Amino acid sequence: MSSMDKEPLFSAKNVKLLTTPLNDENPITVQVLGICSALAVTVKLEPAVVLAVAVVAVMGAANVIISVLRRTIPQRIRIIVQLVVIASLVILVDQVLKAFLYDVSRQLSVFVGLIITNCIIMGRLEAFALGNRVWPSFLDGVGNAAGYGWILIVVAFFRELLGSGTVWDYPVMEKLGLYTIGYENNGFMILPPMALITVGIIIWVQRSRNRKLIESK
Repeated sequence: MSSMDKEPLFSAKNVKLLTTPLNDENPITVQVLGICSALAVTVKLEPAVVLAVAVVAVMGAANVIISVLRRTIPQRIRIIVQLVVIASLVILVDQVLKAFLYDVSRQLSVFVGLIITNCIIMGRLEAFALGNRVWPSFLDGVGNAAGYGWILIVVAFFRELLGSGTVWDYPVMEKLGLYTIGYENNGFMILPPMALITVGIIIWVQRSRNRKLIESK
């Protein structure tokens, strides 16, 4: 048995694969990938959470499948194989959503299908799963998808709270009695530009707290 086979499942190296994308190598705030869906599905918290979970499922499974097949995939058709794997998983997730969460599926509209074109997924398959074993590839996929997902959830939380006065459709502002003292929902928050501004604020806060993310001039 080689020394690599004896590596603990949650060794420091493997834990780093899972946690680094949450902050230092976040796909959205550091690598600036997957921005389109982050802007489009964050008006409400529920669809943002569902899309985040869907991406975690697709990305984790796709990384595992490509890692298992990596020694058998011809170099010339690797992109086609990756697309087939991702598309199959996305169709499966889409059917599950239509079966059990039909209303949310309608809110997400085409963005579930567009997971196929999410550059974060293709990037991790190319950069990691094609050259690494199954377990590290799974952790890398789940970590990057979780890094993408928590940004979606935070953006959706503030957009729904400030734009509609609710969180997961629960009337938070009304229950707090803020409407009776003159508070009004900020309708601008539910427009796409505020998603971009909210992501920008998250990037500003993140880099203020983590100075190594600031690029040198």
